[in-house]
Amino acid sequence: MRIDKLLWFLRLAKTRTLARAMAEEGHIRLNGRRVDRPHRKVAAGDVLTVPLGPEVRVIELLALPQRRGPAGEAQTCYRVLDESGAFPIAAANRNEAAERDLQP
Repeated sequence: MRIDKLLWFLRLAKTRTLARAMAEEGHIRLNGRRVDRPHRKVAAGDVLTVPLGPEVRVIELLALPQRRGPAGEAQTCYRVLDESGAFPIAAANRNEAAERDLQP
């Protein structure tokens, strides 16, 4: 399945056009590698790192959805790997910036 279609089916993007733009911007990672094309193929077992506003979400695909269904149905297709509530990737960047500001 294409990554742009997957993001839309999983309700991580409101429209397919936005999902395509997310993929083209190069901010999404698939198994640690940067994605810059919306037609990049994904499969069950892949790990995605997706920026969602000020947050970064790391998810593992458990299954590929067959359609864009209700949110509950979409959420059964993936597992969030950074469920701590804090987003460690984004938090690390904020902490580094704060430390630089505190140094004389």
